[in-house]
Amino acid sequence: MRHEKGFSLIAALFVMIVVALTVVAMARLSVTTSGTLSLSIQQARAYQAARAGLEWGIREAVKDGSCQSSTSLALDGVLAEFSGVVVTCKWPPDEYPDRENGKDLTLYTLTAVAQNAASPSERPDYAYRKLTAKVEKIEN
Repeated sequence: MRHEKGFSLIAALFVMIVVALTVVAMARLSVTTSGTLSLSIQQARAYQAARAGLEWGIREAVKDGSCQSSTSLALDGVLAEFSGVVVTCKWPPDEYPDRENGKDLTLYTLTAVAQNAASPSERPDYAYRKLTAKVEKIEN
């Protein structure tokens, strides 16, 4: 009976190839997951920046009764890259012909747009959010 030499070498090469392919697959999965997580974080920040702009615009409209057609809002902290949030307000606001308990009603339509670059081609982690709100104000 003759023993074959080299069979263990083939088995070892097979195991090495399987391990190498597994490592490559895990590396690709890690890169993809990291990119997806980065985009998710940027989208959440864009949403918060747009929301901050919208809340600022609502405050201006309700408290002061001012509704500028377009304003650029500067942010700081982790939202600094979204500085330049554009807040627009429909002017003149809509006035209802009906009255609420004898008081005039005014409807402000506000829109806030937040983005971390002028176009998607400028950044691989480009994020854009646009929020709109309608606010009703009862005049005294």
